[in-house]
Amino acid sequence: MNNSHTHYHRAKDILAKPFSAPFLKYIWAGITVGLVTGLVVSIFRWIIDQTLHLLTVVYPFLNQHPVWLIPYILGTILVSWLIGQLIKVDLTDLVGSGVPQIEAILLGQHRMKWWTVLWRKFVSGLLTICPGLFLGREGPCIQIGACIGQGLSEKVFKLNKEDEYLLLQCGVAAGLSAAFSAPLAGTVFLLEEITHHFKNKIWVTAFIAAIAADAVTFLFFGTTPCLYLPIKLELPVRVYPWLIVLGLILGGFAFLFQYFIFSLKYWYRKFPLLPDYYHSILPLLLVIPVGLWNPHILGGSHNFIMYVADTSLHANWAPLLGMMIFFFVLRFCGTMLAYGSTVPGGIFMPIFVLGSVLGAIAGITMIHAGIIPASCYLNIIAISMAAFFGAAEGAPFSAILLVTEMVGSIQQIFPMMMLTFIAYYVSMLLGARPSIYNALRQQMVFKN
Repeated sequence: MNNSHTHYHRAKDILAKPFSAPFLKYIWAGITVGLVTGLVVSIFRWIIDQTLHLLTVVYPFLNQHPVWLIPYILGTILVSWLIGQLIKVDLTDLVGSGVPQIEAILLGQHRMKWWTVLWRKFVSGLLTICPGLFLGREGPCIQIGACIGQGLSEKVFKLNKEDEYLLLQCGVAAGLSAAFSAPLAGTVFLLEEITHHFKNKIWVTAFIAAIAADAVTFLFFGTTPCLYLPIKLELPVRVYPWLIVLGLILGGFAFLFQYFIFSLKYWYRKFPLLPDYYHSILPLLLVIPVGLWNPHILGGSHNFIMYVADTSLHANWAPLLGMMIFFFVLRFCGTMLAYGSTVPGGIFMPIFVLGSVLGAIAGITMIHAGIIPASCYLNIIAISMAAFFGAAEGAPFSAILLVTEMVGSIQQIFPMMMLTFIAYYVSMLLGARPSIYNALRQQMVFKN
């Protein structure tokens, strides 16, 4: 008769020894990267915020005193020349968001001169975004964080070959966290868009770097979410079938966004009158009449999303709807002109802006049709931002987390997930790339 018993290991045989987890030795390095990145990005972000606020004073003054337009235009031309002088030494790393370049580094296709890129991206990014181009701060912030991580890795912590990219990846998460005050989304973006794998050593170190960076932003901007929307109600269940229709529309527009983004460099080559590094002159001059008309539209722009969200729904709905459609066309064209013009700048916020305007168009239409109450207008804007971003960027998890952390509400989390998946699925069916940055990287030529 078999009297054998199942043998169970004791807890002490299973648990690791205290302080023996292999990733613990990287925690202080991650915190350091986060603190330095948080400080640099907060300064970058503060200067942009203050300058864009200043534009709402400058442009009304120019409207009242047109004679000052001449020196303003001349100053704009000077800014374009300065941008060209800063970026022409390294067009590969200093143009665009910097995220495709980081992906190339991690794949061993590219090397980055971190100090050169750090200070030139900081200055040229300010010169590009502060005049009001429809570009986001988050791309430069991510690359600035990566530069800081690489620099600290090489000069301070001197990690081995196996870990040489670890702090660079921490800088990516910290940069995005500081740009949006969104540490969880910063970490998930790193895993979803850049590393494409989930290792303890990477995500734990990156997460603590993102938390440290976000903590620094509190000193500059407080603890209020950077895009706070006072969402108090949940969407009624009867609205959910209409979200399928909205998802189809958002997915189609997301595909169009990718189509135009991937065509920009080809189109700009049709205008060889100026060297690549001076292409910024076109969008910088074109943004002036937009600013004279309505300076609140300029920039990435958090302020414009709040402007759309605060729209009075008591106005006549047809002119309001027409204005939102015009805003979308203007922002879409302006984003394409700016992003394709060989300048530093990101597309996160421009995508969120387009998503918010599409959400406003949908919300106004649904309110007028009696599908939703006016109190759910902000819900539609928030979930449309996430859905359009998730489909256009090919990063649905990052989109949901970013919007949730930025608006400071989880009231719309399920309809947001539902709408984001539908839009993402539709854009993929139409032929969109599952990762916009991977596709942009493939468009580039790297010299390792």
